[in-house]
Amino acid sequence: MSKIRFCAFADIHYYPGVFPHDTVEWLDQILHRAEKEQAECIIHLGDFTHRPEEFIDYVNHYNDFHIPTYHILGNHDCDGNPYETTLKCYRMSNGYYFFDRNGFRFIVLDPNYFKHGNEYFHYSCGNYFQHGDERDWVPPEQLAWLKEAIDTAPGPCILFSHESYEREADGIHNMMEVRAIIDEANRKCKGRVPLCINGHYHRDNIRILNKVMYFELNSASYEWVSNAHDRYPEEILKKWRLAKNTVFYNDPLSAIITLDTEGLVKIEGMESSLFMGIEREMTGNAKFDRMGRPVVPRIQSLEMRLI
Repeated sequence: MSKIRFCAFADIHYYPGVFPHDTVEWLDQILHRAEKEQAECIIHLGDFTHRPEEFIDYVNHYNDFHIPTYHILGNHDCDGNPYETTLKCYRMSNGYYFFDRNGFRFIVLDPNYFKHGNEYFHYSCGNYFQHGDERDWVPPEQLAWLKEAIDTAPGPCILFSHESYEREADGIHNMMEVRAIIDEANRKCKGRVPLCINGHYHRDNIRILNKVMYFELNSASYEWVSNAHDRYPEEILKKWRLAKNTVFYNDPLSAIITLDTEGLVKIEGMESSLFMGIEREMTGNAKFDRMGRPVVPRIQSLEMRLI
């Protein structure tokens, strides 16, 4: 039996003067937790920083940590520079890739594409804010690559992406094609893909579909609210330009995840609290999102076997 133990976090949104928790110390708390828990690698689920080239020292602080670290592209990682520049800063050769550890294959997808007619083009230089419903597609060549990556894996596969494979309300447009590949792989080989993880929605949720755990990983920092509010003190609103569009957490959230080749999935989450006790519904925004999921300053813990 083989086992893997790793740390995952998402949506830290480092953007000094714009979003709260714009310090290296906030990131360090996550890195030190991974170190203390003896994680074998660390993976960030996207929206690490809005301007990777400008904040390259922060990026390299993560890149050069003594435990191997990995990036996943989010919808905001290419806001302030071209896609190719983000790849270079994050030391990625492509937006989608895989790596193998302890007999497991970590597969990273990149759904950060627009679809216009039959053409797909990647988010770059802030174009995410355009094109509306054309966003969040996995192009056909990447789907073919995914199938091959699973078929040739040395053992169980863990799938990662920023956006969701299971949110029917607002996930990846062609998520059913991704799920069909996952389900077919599990029909051929029981437990081939036990776990899929995404960030993006700043929610804590676990859903089991066809014996696959779909884990929506909460933001490390805050929840975005569309309707701006003035519930925070003036000094907070002045310090961070978009604090008025957040409810933020008092601790950086991360998860320690353990899997073994006999179907174990163990998530060790953590509890925090909301800064000044300000909840989403106190800001004039709806309590629940489009999937009926509330804001909670936590990552839940769970242990189960899927095969």
